[in-house]
Amino acid sequence: MKITKTRIPDVKLIEPKVFGDERGFFMETWNEKAFQEAGIDVSFVQDNHSRSRKGTLRGLHYQINYAQGKLVRVTQGAVLDVAVDMRRSSPTFGQWVAENLTADNKRMLWVPPGFAHGFYVLSESADFLYKCTERYSPTDERCIRWDDPTLAIEWALIDGERPLVSEKDSAGCLFLEAEAYS
Repeated sequence: MKITKTRIPDVKLIEPKVFGDERGFFMETWNEKAFQEAGIDVSFVQDNHSRSRKGTLRGLHYQINYAQGKLVRVTQGAVLDVAVDMRRSSPTFGQWVAENLTADNKRMLWVPPGFAHGFYVLSESADFLYKCTERYSPTDERCIRWDDPTLAIEWALIDGERPLVSEKDSAGCLFLEAEAYS
C-alpha cells in the first residue's frame, strides 16, 4: 500500500496494491498497522455507501463537535473528491485539495477530522464508500456552499453545467461565515 501526502500534508492519497488476473482482482483497503505507520492511527465506527448520478455534487460537509475522519473510495464510476481545511490553527486553513477517485484507479483518500468534504460525480453514476471515525450527528452537521467564492474550488463541472445539489447543500453557508475548528 502506497500512502502519500497531498498538497495539504494531513490529507493522504492511498494507492492499494492490486493483485489481478483473468479472474478479477484483490486489494487490501484497510490495514491498521500500515495506516498507523503512515500516521493515520484511528478507529472507525461507521461505514457509509452512497450512489449518485452524473453531475451530482454532495457537500461540503463536516461536523463541528464530533469531527469525522473519513477514508473514502469509489467502487463504481468516478468522482472528483475535495477536502477543505477547517482548522483555524492550521497553516493550510481555508485551502482545499482535490483528487480523482475512480473504480479503475482504486485510489482512496484519507480526509482527517477538521476538514469539510464533498465530491462531484464525473461518470454516469458512482458508488462512493467511506469509513468514518465518528457517528453521524445531525445537530452538529455543517455545510459550506460548493460554489463559495473565497474557496474557489475548481470542480471541473461537466460542460460547465450547474451540478445537481440537494436543497440542504444549496442552503450551506459561505466559508467566511462557517464555524471552524480551533
